[in-house]
Amino acid sequence: MSFIEVSGVSKSFPAKAGRRQVLHNVSLSVERGEFVAIVGAMGSGKSTLLSLLAGLTSPDAGLIRIDGQPVNGIRHDAAFVFQNYSLLPWLSALENVRLAVGAAFPELSGGQQRDRAQKTLERVGLGNAIGRRPRQLSGGMRQRVAIARALATDPQVMFLDEPLGALDALTRESLQDELARLCGDGDGRVTTVMITNSVDEAILLSDRIVPILPGPPATLGVPIDVPLPRPRRAASMVHDEAATQVRTHVITTLTDAVVGRAQTVGRATSPHRALAMGTAGSGAPRGRDDVRATLPRELRATTEEAQ
Repeated sequence: MSFIEVSGVSKSFPAKAGRRQVLHNVSLSVERGEFVAIVGAMGSGKSTLLSLLAGLTSPDAGLIRIDGQPVNGIRHDAAFVFQNYSLLPWLSALENVRLAVGAAFPELSGGQQRDRAQKTLERVGLGNAIGRRPRQLSGGMRQRVAIARALATDPQVMFLDEPLGALDALTRESLQDELARLCGDGDGRVTTVMITNSVDEAILLSDRIVPILPGPPATLGVPIDVPLPRPRRAASMVHDEAATQVRTHVITTLTDAVVGRAQTVGRATSPHRALAMGTAGSGAPRGRDDVRATLPRELRATTEEAQ
């Protein structure tokens, strides 16, 4: 059995017209020590799936197991890195991390907890900023604190919810390289599931990429291996032939799924609705170029490169 096993999971939420089904019959396997990236458009259900894996919410149907145990709430050996940092503004970087260490290792003395927190902050390049509060840190530095907070608890599994999505391009690339180094350390790697809408970020960090196919309800596509040696650097991925092949595969899978969805919806709509969606009055589907315009900017730009 894989370290993480997701079998037939579905999830819906209340809506004005009853319930809106977001995920349907989702299955996924993640091996111990593997880094898996789930890639898809915004609003496709990625965050919902990650919340289910982390035990923040419960599925309507199906089963999620981690290390053979059903997920029935938040695991003590799991860490979650959010996009918006989620730091306590009145605490220093050191104390934000120490707080997490104290929760994970209450048997340690206060001094031992601070030592562990400091060493982890040094590991992410913040050894000179441990006494600063979040408002005194840049966005990239705050996210480093959030990553350090997760790593300091020595988790068995880590969930990353677009952890670099709110950063500017230069800071994001720098932290991508840092995350690739931190999460790519040989046999001791933490089992990691990340969601992102950046295909290049997924290629840089992951062992496998799983496309999430649009709904509602959304499903998962066939996993795509990333057969690239480590260590990896963001700059070297741009012209790497193997990376280009993976990028094209992912983008084609996502684009074809959007095209297929548009065809299905186009056949089921009236002529007026079809016109409003950008289809011909006869219900003819959009072309590939028109559908590509519905993808997020990063996915759309990568699609154009792949073409």
